[in-house]
Amino acid sequence: MQARILIVDDEEGMREVCADTLELLESSVEVVQTGDPLEAEKILADQAFDLMISDIRMPGMDGVTLLGKAREHDPDLPVIMLTGFPSVDTAVASMKLGAVDYLTKPFLPDELLATVERFLDERRLRDENRLLRRQLETQRGRFGALVGDSPAMRKVFDVIERVADTDVDVLILGETGTGKELVARALHERSSRKSARFVPVDCGAIPENLLESEFFGHEKGAFTGAGSRSIGLLEYAHQGTFFLDELGELPALLQAKLLRSLQERKIRRVGGRAEIPVDLRVIAATGRDLKAEVAAGTFREDLFYRVNVVTVDLPPLRERGDDVLLLAEHFRGRCAEEMGKDVGAFSPEVREILREYRWPGNVRELQNVVRRGIAMARGDQVSVDDLPDHLVVNAGGTLGESAEGEELGFFDLRNRRLAAFEADYLARKLEEHGGDVTAAAKSAQIPRGTYYRLMKNHGLKAADFR
Repeated sequence: MQARILIVDDEEGMREVCADTLELLESSVEVVQTGDPLEAEKILADQAFDLMISDIRMPGMDGVTLLGKAREHDPDLPVIMLTGFPSVDTAVASMKLGAVDYLTKPFLPDELLATVERFLDERRLRDENRLLRRQLETQRGRFGALVGDSPAMRKVFDVIERVADTDVDVLILGETGTGKELVARALHERSSRKSARFVPVDCGAIPENLLESEFFGHEKGAFTGAGSRSIGLLEYAHQGTFFLDELGELPALLQAKLLRSLQERKIRRVGGRAEIPVDLRVIAATGRDLKAEVAAGTFREDLFYRVNVVTVDLPPLRERGDDVLLLAEHFRGRCAEEMGKDVGAFSPEVREILREYRWPGNVRELQNVVRRGIAMARGDQVSVDDLPDHLVVNAGGTLGESAEGEELGFFDLRNRRLAAFEADYLARKLEEHGGDVTAAAKSAQIPRGTYYRLMKNHGLKAADFR
């Protein structure tokens, strides 16, 4: 998106110098300029800008007064003041009214570029965060804890809305960590059974010799150790929703017994004779290819079709585009509140890494990364230093894979790791020396020109470290 910058200075030559310098910015900008601060006030009332550059001493209205007028129209507008007569009083007055910085004439083009780039980046970051928070606010509560705005997730939400209030059984397909239980809970919360129990069971977490008793319950004395009657999970879920997570882990014997119970809507406790009616909705989930297992004879075909009345295909995080940032913002707010830390954003570099990483662990991995980032953050932003090393090295692909999922050869993988090392090393040196490139290059024992070239290759800007 093109940034809009307003330049206000009664010296035409200074306006032209600023405008010509801003053309060197990497990002596209539209420059509006005027030598009349009264006209500038009218422009600010009618148009929106991302940044204003204003002289302090001008006829008709001084820059400090114009700054106050600008803040009335846009309290968050970054304003850079220019002055040929620097004084502490002027600087203090400007800063109190909200100027983000000021430059003393004459200044070097690089000084102006670095200052403008820094505050444009901060403006973009703030605007993106506001957009993400608005999106989160509009979604909050609609689908429980599910968050997303990508086309793939809109399809999921559409299916939930269509079938939630019916009583059909649902099969949720998706990789580990994609949020299959959250989909199941959203279906339950939007159904007529929402006032009854939601009973989840992980079929792969219960020892096989205990599964039957856990599912169906048992009578006293049914087996060694059964000292009293126990109600099973199916009976406990009566009138509610029974969620079978990792359905593909069920052994064959239990598949047959479960199928019979679901068809007849009756159960029999282990060691018992009475048939107990159960009224429940079944939602199942798996990350396995059940069709292939049916073909191989390892999963019952009739049970597969019994639970697969409606299918929800939950996409992996790598296919959800900017949902990564939406989810990261969701987890940031929650984790920061839980830890009592005032961490309000991710740095631009972190946001780029979050976008490019392939997320083999899906949403669960992202949540853990954000939690770690909040815990490690020393300021009000999560920076690259707060991320796990493997995330920075492998942004754009999991270890040994390209962003397209193709296996990387030795040299490609080595080059990727070397690039990540270079970027991290250069950034650390710049941070150590407060953005002083000469000092950073001396510490790194490489020529200053080489350091500048490497910085450009990795998109590093000295101004970001001052």
